[in-house]
Amino acid sequence: MADTATEATTDVAVTHDDHHPSAREYVQIAGALFGLTAMEFSTYFIEFGPLHIPLLLVLMGIKFMLVAGFFMHLKFDTRVFRQLMITGLVGAMTLYLAATLALHEFPAGAGLG
Repeated sequence: MADTATEATTDVAVTHDDHHPSAREYVQIAGALFGLTAMEFSTYFIEFGPLHIPLLLVLMGIKFMLVAGFFMHLKFDTRVFRQLMITGLVGAMTLYLAATLALHEFPAGAGLG
């Protein structure tokens, strides 16, 4: 019985390690994150009009998925963990959108009454 448990643990460890990105892929992901951050930073200097907030939300979502998927190894975990993280992302984006709409509807200093 002990030998079976050891073999199963070893097999899981080997298959789990096979799915991790190489050092080169980590550098490529870091480069992509740098490029996406540069795009976000550019929104302070380039006028995008009504696309400003949606563009930032899309860039935020892509960066979140890259960081969570590769650096937190979520891409290689079970489906349940992936669904929990996606639910959290959708919840955060919904909250951010609601706060943005509330600030648009009730500007600072305008009061509620």
